[in-house]
Amino acid sequence: MMHPDDPLHVADCAACQAAARPPAGVDLGRVWMEVAGRTWSRPRGPMERLASRLLSSPGLARALVTTPSLFRAYVVATAAILVAGAVFERGTGAPLVAVLAPALAGVGIAYAYGPGADGAFELSRSMPISAQMVLLARAVAVFTLNAAIALAVSIIASGAFDVAIDWLAPMTAVSGLALAVATLSRSAATGVAAGLIAWFATVVASAGGTGRLDTAATAGWLIPAYVLIAVTGALVAVRVSGRLPVARD
Repeated sequence: MMHPDDPLHVADCAACQAAARPPAGVDLGRVWMEVAGRTWSRPRGPMERLASRLLSSPGLARALVTTPSLFRAYVVATAAILVAGAVFERGTGAPLVAVLAPALAGVGIAYAYGPGADGAFELSRSMPISAQMVLLARAVAVFTLNAAIALAVSIIASGAFDVAIDWLAPMTAVSGLALAVATLSRSAATGVAAGLIAWFATVVASAGGTGRLDTAATAGWLIPAYVLIAVTGALVAVRVSGRLPVARD
């Protein structure tokens, strides 16, 4: 039988209390210190020093630069996929960048914060700054970077700025939905799945009458729905992030 993950229930449930106890012989304090040492002993690089000055918080800067979806490998992969889509778009006319940009942003946002994605999650929760602040800093950084890459690639592919920003509204909506689901489920993979399924379902549904894949990005009547989803997702993520459990000795 599944027991609810609720402090009131755990306080009165002997089975949950027993399951929460560490195995005999495991020194969680020592393990914690080793993890903390590996994460926080890394020398500060130029980006972290810049972030520390801008944010006026060394702890928040370290939490920001350890964001999984800001690692070099993910950024390079994102740029490569968008460039490949832009090349294909210029050759065929298929609006791939408008479809790929929201999807990639949703993936990046889902892997920005939480126990299912972030190796430094417990450490970021132990810092003298709120979980909501860490979540906000990481989400804004990931979204801004993805938007900048996609915007540059889209302008090159389409040659027009107004066309290039059409996908920003759905990009925000997919990001908000993916982040909310990832935070609620404590699983980045679940957040990615929710964001991608919702976005591609919207693309297919909106293309049904026109045959154009970019209808989901350019249809003005969808913008209020995108804004509502983005705002709701952000509020849910911020609300839930403050209640995510932290490992205890």
